[in-house]
Amino acid sequence: MSDTAKSLVIVGQGAAGLSAALYAAEAARERGERVRITLLEKAGEEEAGGNTRWSPSYMRMAAPDRVEPTFVDDMLAATGGRGDRAYFARLAAEAPATAAWIAGHGVEFHRPVYYLAKGPPRIQPVGGGPAIVRALVHAARSAGVELHYECSARRLVRGNRGDIRGIHVVQGSGAPETMHADAVILAAGGFQGDGVMMREHFGAGAESMPLISPGTRFNTGDGIRMAVEIGAAMSGEWSGMHSEPIDPRAKNSAPVVLVYPYGIVVDRNGRRIFDEGGGLVHETWEKFSRDIHFATPGREVYAILDSRLFAIQSYQRAIRSEVPPAQADTLDDLAKQIGVDAANLTATVAAYNAAATGDPARFDATVCDGLAAARTLHPPKSNWARAITEPPFVAYPLIGAVAYTFGGIATNERAEVLGSSGDAPIPGLYAAGEITGHFYGTAPNAVSVLRAFVFGRIAGREAVSYFGR
Repeated sequence: MSDTAKSLVIVGQGAAGLSAALYAAEAARERGERVRITLLEKAGEEEAGGNTRWSPSYMRMAAPDRVEPTFVDDMLAATGGRGDRAYFARLAAEAPATAAWIAGHGVEFHRPVYYLAKGPPRIQPVGGGPAIVRALVHAARSAGVELHYECSARRLVRGNRGDIRGIHVVQGSGAPETMHADAVILAAGGFQGDGVMMREHFGAGAESMPLISPGTRFNTGDGIRMAVEIGAAMSGEWSGMHSEPIDPRAKNSAPVVLVYPYGIVVDRNGRRIFDEGGGLVHETWEKFSRDIHFATPGREVYAILDSRLFAIQSYQRAIRSEVPPAQADTLDDLAKQIGVDAANLTATVAAYNAAATGDPARFDATVCDGLAAARTLHPPKSNWARAITEPPFVAYPLIGAVAYTFGGIATNERAEVLGSSGDAPIPGLYAAGEITGHFYGTAPNAVSVLRAFVFGRIAGREAVSYFGR
């Protein structure tokens, strides 16, 4: 056992930070190491938990004890071949042990129903993100982790050998202070809550893009900036983000409306703007929501459906808005309710209906059913092209909202932060979760929370091992 206690500081109390802190405490106890573990959180205690607190926390696993055999190849395909195979291989290898470890702290998992469309298999903690945050916060406190709320991390301190020696923080409204640290784990999320960074990487208007959940506003890129300032390499697609369409009227967190593939989507002029049936919802939602915000006048569109929406089995799973849709017996009245040009909407629906010539009995909301509109329709409708004829007619307003950004700091399969050369790690600096890069093109479905837990746990283990070298 070491005579002198080491100090480990972790920034961020989402999935990555909690798993890092708790596993580090357990690893230190096993190894007989004296380690003081401090977890810093920018939010107050009532709002702490990052995106995890507000997330359903789906995890892309076939069952709690395994991932799909194609997992790594699927991840590389999602990144367009730009992802790090070693990183995703480690994620796949460690996922079952991580799920078992979480379950060992009193969190049950089940196989959730997921919207309507079929997709890769997932597990979910019963109670979603709030349940898993509560359980791990309790376990971390019991293990001796010190939790500091309303504490902002500002700058990393390096020693003469380039290793981490401390971190500058501001607690509450106090003065800046330097906290000693023999190692730091950064788990502070992306930069979607910082308007300046959003505009820099996504262009004009990005600074006003709505946030999908309240916890997202605390993710202001602090950890990324600190790491880059001391020479960390960058990773991920800096012009990439995960975004989804939400109901702007709703006040609840992540009020997504994911039934848009089964009708049509029109802008404020009553004109269709894209192929609503271009893929399963988790294949189209990112581009769709970005196009709403960046390429659509007024940055708002409307999903138009008819009463057959209510006949789709369990359609409610695809709607998290707490506000019911607008309904009317005529398209003209519906248009007046939502403020869309009535003549244009009526003409748009008529043109769509005339092209929806396939057999409606083929309609299947759970898969790409091949029920395409005639090729004369522009934009096309590749699936679910069923005429809108059965009143009452229904409309949901939609805007695009950002969940997290892809650009971040480079890490290896041991969660070590890499220096600007891209291969040698910065001694004593680790990172996990959305703060790291690794995502390109599109977010692999149901992977964000899983990788946060897996690599948070790895970071905690590696930091304690670092103390013993």
